Amino acid sequence: MNIAFFLLPKQEVVCLTLDSTLRQTLERMEYHRYTAVPVLDKNGQYAGTVTEGDLLWHMKNSDGKITFENASKFLLKDVPFRMDIKPVSIDARMEDLINLAKVQNFVPVVDDMNRFIGIVRRSLIIEYCERFVSKETLEPRKAQTSI
Repeated sequence: MNIAFFLLPKQEVVCLTLDSTLRQTLERMEYHRYTAVPVLDKNGQYAGTVTEGDLLWHMKNSDGKITFENASKFLLKDVPFRMDIKPVSIDARMEDLINLAKVQNFVPVVDDMNRFIGIVRRSLIIEYCERFVSKETLEPRKAQTSI
């Protein structure tokens, strides 16, 4: 199955850039109630995913230099991303999505030049898998009733 069917396009995805400030990042994540957001470089390439934990650990390890009040003076590009949220190519197989969705809330999707084109949400992948599980549980019942 073509994963483009499941794609939430870039225009509909909350993204940040490496040049976003920590305050912008925190406010955007809070506003949308997201715990992780894709990050793009200035060329629109996928640079990674920032999580709430990344921001908290970075602020904690700054020895008090970074506070919410001065977070607009610090850039996202200086925050280490602790989770390696892997993207897939638009021509990836569904199996690739399923494997990544085991450990990621969403799977970033890139084109052949690593430009970010959107995400596939874990919930859609689970719904896709559910159709197969439901189908398998219904088929034995049909076989039993025809005997």
